[in-house]
Amino acid sequence: MNQKILIADDEQNIVISVEFLMKREGYVVSVAGDGEEALARIRADKPDLVLLDVMMPKKSGFDVCQEVRADPALAGVRILMLTAKGRDIEVTKGLALGADAYMTKPFSTKALVEKVRELLAQQ
Repeated sequence: MNQKILIADDEQNIVISVEFLMKREGYVVSVAGDGEEALARIRADKPDLVLLDVMMPKKSGFDVCQEVRADPALAGVRILMLTAKGRDIEVTKGLALGADAYMTKPFSTKALVEKVRELLAQQ
């Protein structure tokens, strides 16, 4: 069975490139353009991994992460925060809220693929 990845980001250029990259790696990919849609898709689809932007409309990635971690039914969902917010305080906050990993934009596509593989191998 192919592993499912949800890309939650409101920047279309990021979504297009990351979606292409993940599909090329053989993952089943879905997309959410804001925090509320991301939460709804996570609950409905239970993806193996969420690539989660911090700054999104309606709900921040931090809020989405916190709600996912508060729901025992979603315990198996891995979260990789993927954001331009790279200060130590944001990284610490993201990890404290339950993100499994944190990458800052701009990122290397090679590093992203490696991190995705690593997180999905932990399941």
